[in-house]
Amino acid sequence: MDFNYDVIVVGAGHAGCEAACASANLGSKTLLITMDMNKIAQMSCNPAVGGIAKGQIVREIDALGGFMGIVTDETAIQFRMLNRSKGPAMWSPRSQSDRTKFIATWRSILENTENLYMWQDSVNQVLVKDGRVTGVVTDMNVTFTAKCVVLTTGTFMNGLMHIGRTRLQGGRISEPASHGITEQLVELGFTAGRMKTGTPVRIDGRSIHFEEATEQRGEDDFHKFSFLDFQPRPLKQRSCWTIYTNEQVHDILRAGLPDSPLYNGQIQSIGPRYCPSIETKIVTFPDKTEHQLFLEPEGETTQEYYLNGFSSSLPLDIQVKALQEIPALRDVRIYRPGYAIEYDYFDPTQLNHNLETKQISNLFFAGQINGTTGYEEAGGQGLIAGINAHINCHGGAPFTLGRDEAYIGVLIDDLVTKGVDEPYRMFTSRAEYRILLRQDDADMRLTERAYRLGLAKRERYDLLTAKRDSVDRLIRFAQNYSIKPAYINEGLEALG
Repeated sequence: MDFNYDVIVVGAGHAGCEAACASANLGSKTLLITMDMNKIAQMSCNPAVGGIAKGQIVREIDALGGFMGIVTDETAIQFRMLNRSKGPAMWSPRSQSDRTKFIATWRSILENTENLYMWQDSVNQVLVKDGRVTGVVTDMNVTFTAKCVVLTTGTFMNGLMHIGRTRLQGGRISEPASHGITEQLVELGFTAGRMKTGTPVRIDGRSIHFEEATEQRGEDDFHKFSFLDFQPRPLKQRSCWTIYTNEQVHDILRAGLPDSPLYNGQIQSIGPRYCPSIETKIVTFPDKTEHQLFLEPEGETTQEYYLNGFSSSLPLDIQVKALQEIPALRDVRIYRPGYAIEYDYFDPTQLNHNLETKQISNLFFAGQINGTTGYEEAGGQGLIAGINAHINCHGGAPFTLGRDEAYIGVLIDDLVTKGVDEPYRMFTSRAEYRILLRQDDADMRLTERAYRLGLAKRERYDLLTAKRDSVDRLIRFAQNYSIKPAYINEGLEALG
């Protein structure tokens, strides 16, 4: 058993998995510490990856040699390209994943990555000497030493969940909170705060009247996330379904507001403005008679459905009564209610662009600890933190991305220069160079840099070279070949 490492990554969520793989694949002896090895890369909220601007980040993670895109392709049960009605710069890939297989695929990658080791435990202290991190101490009172530490604690630091007036300590439902790190770092001069997020009810699909819902099929074409060679999606593809709330639903929700933690003073922290709870929707938009909801399958074979758009912390009985007023859910049975969760984060202006803290050398933060939200934003930060932790161990210039190079560059620059006043989510509107930062050209922008770094492998680089040669040949053909209208008009008309 080893107790000395180059890099220790705390937390095996989406940021932690990318950070650990990046540092290990670059050659650093890496330890990934997680509370539960059966919940690696858990999709705490909806079982989906990508979406507007987020899909671009996943393509960038893949282009740099990360794994989120590969895992998503392997576990996809639906794929769609969003924003097709807009220009190519706005197109954004999104995939539903099998939640259980997503975890299993990530764990397989981690367990078979050279230089990467795992330990199941909770960290309660970061060891610091002369302004430099030297390791961590766990709840089992085990001390691990390291040259660099990456904290990717998600919603677990002093996590507190709310269902009506019921409060439960934890970082996720049925999972314990983490204590000690916030208090220690505040004593060392860090500024911390509280944020809030929420998740919807989980529904038993056998109780849904699908004849009262509208089917939303995926796209069965060549699209996927990873730039590596195309392989057909291995899992059975499943549909999502759209339904709507109504005025009877809203009346029940309004009656429950006195017991809502959001409105009775129980929750004081900041929530995501762009992903409001259902109770926030009816308060903010009192004249709106309906809100669209999405029933999303949690896996290839499971009956569990995620009700996207119905995030709530209202009491259990209110949630169920309101759902029963939706025709498709009149006989609804649930696996668990929606809940809100409050957790600690640190002001990201305390970081450099390589995600190393300014106060303590070789200590890195990535993911929700920086005030962000979303699997994709977390994964992008984790990748950059893992790369730079390796560099700090072995020498070299910091690896950073500019706002004109990647959405990940926009994300990190926004965090470290502007800070956050709500959970940060990436949008295309945040990227002033978004016409250059398309989802389809992430490999053209980033893979060569990652290859020079040693993270992107030769196979990926050769595919990029072949793609670039094909594009160049097509451009040269268009520049040098001409044809008279009389010969081409019939062909153009046939194409519409």
